[in-house]
Amino acid sequence: MKKSFKIDKSSIGMRFDRWIKNNIGKIPQSLIEKNLRKGNIKLNLKKAKSSTKLKLNDEIIFFNLNYKFNLSKNNKKFNPNKEVIKESEDQIIDDNENFVVLNKNAGISVQGGTKSKKNLIDIFSKSKVFLNKKPYPVHRLDKATSGVLIIAKNRETAKLLTTLFRIRKIHKTYLAISNGEIEKNQGELNHDLIRYEGKKKILENARTYFRILDRNLNCSLIELKPITGRKHQIRKQLYSIGHCVLGDDKYHNAIYKNNINNQLMLHSYQVRFMIDKRKYSYKALLPEHFKKALKIKKLKSSVF
Repeated sequence: MKKSFKIDKSSIGMRFDRWIKNNIGKIPQSLIEKNLRKGNIKLNLKKAKSSTKLKLNDEIIFFNLNYKFNLSKNNKKFNPNKEVIKESEDQIIDDNENFVVLNKNAGISVQGGTKSKKNLIDIFSKSKVFLNKKPYPVHRLDKATSGVLIIAKNRETAKLLTTLFRIRKIHKTYLAISNGEIEKNQGELNHDLIRYEGKKKILENARTYFRILDRNLNCSLIELKPITGRKHQIRKQLYSIGHCVLGDDKYHNAIYKNNINNQLMLHSYQVRFMIDKRKYSYKALLPEHFKKALKIKKLKSSVF
């Protein structure tokens, strides 16, 4: 069996493995890497690395790859009940013909995986909001992070929004409570972050603007606007300067052990973008655990 796909303008510059996941299905990264090595997936009839950036009119070819079979073994869908569906629907901020915007609760994954069964994509696939439509995730939001999340209702909108995120035309604002007092009022965090492809270490530059909204000797309330979009970018950068996000059990400095209910104090507060000269702006109300932390830590701001 052979299937081929041509790369259009919306996918220029996208990573090879990201295109596969966005367009073929929730294939585990390990399975993608294995089939790239074996030559079951080729780019322009040649073997290529998962990190290869795609160009216009590139041809992606699948040879004898029964990915539906592999998916069924590795990704069992979560089957939500009515209460779970209703709870997620109650978080919707905007619902239009092309996409849904919601205030995601902390503790739930956007997509399913080996470590996360309960997820929003499987939940909304059973919701009346997506009646006869497939929900498409267009950006990441960590399981432990709350706030604004966009889910597309069709492939065309998904490609458009994914492209806008990739070329940095969608502007995101986060709020975080960090451990310790950050002395500088505002500035830019600029780091080379490490990630791995198998055993290969890769450095990726990460940039984030920040502004201190309030602070005391114990902690800081920060507004953060990421310029780049690296995995765990804000969490890694604050950890790098010695002021990890409160409640972060992955990137935390040894001197800070005072988590509040073991919840991550990172919230996607606002998303802004423009489509066909129309401006879209969405804000997500702070969750109760974040409000509680502000009160306990004696932090305030006029922003919200």
